[in-house]
Amino acid sequence: MSRTHRLLELLQELRARRCAATAQSLAAALGISVRTLYRDINALRAEGAEIEGAAGFGYVLRPGFLLPPLMFTADEIDVLLLGASWVAQRQDIGLAAPARGTLAKIAAVLPQGMADAFDLSGLLVGPVRQVPPPCIDVAAIRDALRRERKLSIAYVDGKAGASQRIIWPVALGVFDDMQLLAAWCELRADYRHFRLDRMRAVQVLPARMPRRRRAMQKEWRLREAACLPPGIHEGAH
Repeated sequence: MSRTHRLLELLQELRARRCAATAQSLAAALGISVRTLYRDINALRAEGAEIEGAAGFGYVLRPGFLLPPLMFTADEIDVLLLGASWVAQRQDIGLAAPARGTLAKIAAVLPQGMADAFDLSGLLVGPVRQVPPPCIDVAAIRDALRRERKLSIAYVDGKAGASQRIIWPVALGVFDDMQLLAAWCELRADYRHFRLDRMRAVQVLPARMPRRRRAMQKEWRLREAACLPPGIHEGAH
């Protein structure tokens, strides 16, 4: 592993840690000695990375540090290309333009050799099954997820029963034939799954969710056995 690659890997490790990481755990994750780890920490600090901590106490990377132009492996480029290309074809999730912009930005910062591999990749995404986009603004739901805000929705269930709900969004799933929002429903006092194509209106409320979304997502995943079964429909009754 080159020194540049190792420093990038160290940054990624620090970003992934939710609490202070010891030098021993970081060195073990990277397959390097603790002495080398200390040198790499100092090198990143010299480049402007705000890494707090010291030997014996652990290290934390404060947010705000921007990575320099990244080096990707050929496999990583294939992953980025396939993933963004798939999203760019999904008109129903409202991220087609950002996906194309992401591809353009990645291509712009790659060295010439990597850029050629990016442009000339032989991997293609086949036609994505197009489904009618939801009649509500999907961006509002993504915004509520990021900012941990409550949502007010007008919903019609599978039996054509209409209701008004206040929900706490937990996770948004994208399937071949629909999008599904997992949320805590105040009306049912439990987790429910809502199909976006059955929402008739959605409004982001100023009120924050009473609980952190990360904790709720963990609870929901445990409830749903870590993932949604294929073909699941919403659980609103």
